Amino acid sequence: MPQHAQNTPACHDCHGFALVAITTGTRHGDSTRVTVRVGCPACQGTGHAHAVRKQEVSA
Repeated sequence: MPQHAQNTPACHDCHGFALVAITTGTRHGDSTRVTVRVGCPACQGTGHAHAVRKQEVSA
């Protein structure tokens, strides 16, 4: 019997890739690169879209 994955909508800004590691160009003493981890500001690093409330329009 097939297993079904949960239908969790991905963030529209990062498309599910919420954390990235950016190299700074410098190296540590053991010659590994210095990296900075940056999270998506829209989903706060979760990778999932938040529910959006529909706005009512009144005339």
